[in-house]
Amino acid sequence: MPKGKIWKPGYPPAEDINLNSPNKGLLSDSMTDVPVDTAVAAQAPAVEGLTDAEAEELRAELAKVEEEVVTLRQVLAAKERHCGELKRRLGLSTLEGLKQNLSRGWHDVQVSNAYKKTQETLSQAGQKTSAALSTMGSAISRKLGDMRNSATFKSFEDRVGTIKSKVVSGRENGSDNLPSPTGSGDRPVPDHTPF
Repeated sequence: MPKGKIWKPGYPPAEDINLNSPNKGLLSDSMTDVPVDTAVAAQAPAVEGLTDAEAEELRAELAKVEEEVVTLRQVLAAKERHCGELKRRLGLSTLEGLKQNLSRGWHDVQVSNAYKKTQETLSQAGQKTSAALSTMGSAISRKLGDMRNSATFKSFEDRVGTIKSKVVSGRENGSDNLPSPTGSGDRPVPDHTPF
C-alpha cells in the first residue's frame, strides 16, 4: 500500500496492523485484521427503550467509530514502522531500547509514593535497630564491668595470679616441672609418648 493511503472497510486490506503480531512495525504485504461487518450490526435487535431512529443513529455512530479505530491502527502501524526505521538508521538496537525502558521504569519506581514510603519505613526500622543494638551493647558492657568487680571474679583472678607466679618462679629456678596435683613431690612426670 503506498504511503499516505488509508484502508477503508469494504476494500481489500493491504497492510498488517495486528498490534499483537511479532512482525509489528515491519513492512508486510497483507493485513490480518478483518473489517467489522456493519450489516451484521444493523441486523441486531434494538435495545428496549430505544426507538428505531435512535438505534439506527447509534449503529451509524458505531460504524463511524469502528472505521476511526481501523484508521488509527493503520496510522499507529505506520508510525511504528517509521520509528523502527529511524532507530535502525541511528544504530539503536532492541537491547538499547530495553536498557532505556528499564532505566525509565526504575526511575518511575523510585519516584513513586509506595517506594518512598517503603524506603522511609526501612530507614526508620534501621535506625531503631541500631539504637536497640547500641543500648544492648552498653548493657552488656556494664554487666561485664559489674561482674569483674564482683567478689567471685576477684577470687578467681587472685587464684590465676597465684598459679601464674608459681609457674614463673619455678622457671626462674631452673625447674620446668610444675608441682603435680597428685602430690608426687619433686619426681618428674613420666613421659609416655610412643616416639
